[in-house]
Amino acid sequence: MNGLARSLSGRMHYAWIVAGLVFVLLMCAAGVRSAPGVLIIPLERALGWDRATISSAVALNLVLFGLMGPFAGGAMLRFGIRRTILVALVLLASGTALSTQMTQPWHLMLTWGLMVGVGSGMAATVLAATVVNRWFTERRGMVMGLLTASTATGQLLFLPLLAAISEAAGWQAVAWTVAAVMLAIIPLIAWLMVERPQDLGLHSYGAASSEPGAGNAATGNPITIAWHALARALPVRDFWLLFGSFFICGLSTNGLIGTHFIAFCFDGGLPEVQAAGILAMMGIFNLVGTTLSGWLSDRFDSRWLLFWFYGLRGLSLVYLPYADLTPSGLAVFSIFYGLDWIATVPPTLRITTDMFGRRDAAVIFGWIFMGHQLGAGIAAFGGGAIRSVFGTYTGAFLVAGLMCAVAAFGVLVIRRGGRAPAAAAA
Repeated sequence: MNGLARSLSGRMHYAWIVAGLVFVLLMCAAGVRSAPGVLIIPLERALGWDRATISSAVALNLVLFGLMGPFAGGAMLRFGIRRTILVALVLLASGTALSTQMTQPWHLMLTWGLMVGVGSGMAATVLAATVVNRWFTERRGMVMGLLTASTATGQLLFLPLLAAISEAAGWQAVAWTVAAVMLAIIPLIAWLMVERPQDLGLHSYGAASSEPGAGNAATGNPITIAWHALARALPVRDFWLLFGSFFICGLSTNGLIGTHFIAFCFDGGLPEVQAAGILAMMGIFNLVGTTLSGWLSDRFDSRWLLFWFYGLRGLSLVYLPYADLTPSGLAVFSIFYGLDWIATVPPTLRITTDMFGRRDAAVIFGWIFMGHQLGAGIAAFGGGAIRSVFGTYTGAFLVAGLMCAVAAFGVLVIRRGGRAPAAAAA
């Protein structure tokens, strides 16, 4: 075992170091995922592709980002977190670097669509869920909130920077920047990532003794592990309620706002760098809101938390098309939308863990997260298509707001404290 890891574990519980590594990784991966929102206008100008064509690659990226979730969870169970993450980082660095040479739309689909989609799906929310369930017994909700909020931090750090780089040096410089960041993380993961507390002779944080099955390696291949977990989940009604609500979550966040907000502001006369700054400001509120969501999910009924998160998000989306497109005019939207951008993740994972047990929760959450990204992919393409046909994003925002209302009431049907029949032994 890594001597540096053992030395650090003597100073604090190593769970916090693992959580810190994952925070940095997810924060930087968020920079990769936020890049397409910055690149839409520059690619239109430089290569002459229309917004629907560019949005198609973003949609593929988002769908693969979600589709990889359960299989990434299975790979982490079978091969370990470190190996899975290292493969993901190589894919992300390669895909973004190769995109600097693209001249045809299919090159965009291959690099930012396929390679970045698969790589980001292997280093995403399912990774956070795996680490939280493996390394923490106490403060799971709070830590999941912090790790989820890392995407907001990445957005805050990278969006204005990438927009400024694009404006000053062109879209290729954006791709080279994110590729370099991915390569820089590889040594950190290789040296410091430890698979489970038992590897250092520790219990998970807050546990008085080892918890059976929580961190054991799985047998079989990741595809089999993922499909077996899905087979457990399919007959459970509440799984479908979570899947459907997360479909709407992805549609109303990554797919619509994450992809099209900068372009929407540009249509209204707001410069790209200024629009990226507003999107980054939402990241500040998201950092606060998602961390608070994790804290609340340790203490209150997660169903009601989700009701308020989806309801407030829906209201903010209905408001957006009629807001004054100035930094001050968008402040109200930035606050309310930013506070619950991804605040839905900790309560959703909490319900999933309570329902299916700690061992399988991350993989089943991966399937639920696939619903999130299917919704995101539909909104990424649909938002671009609506803009191309009608010349405005208004219809897309209103539909997303209505669907958030559906999700808000749908989550209240989930049984409180329910557990899937086969989960009792997990």
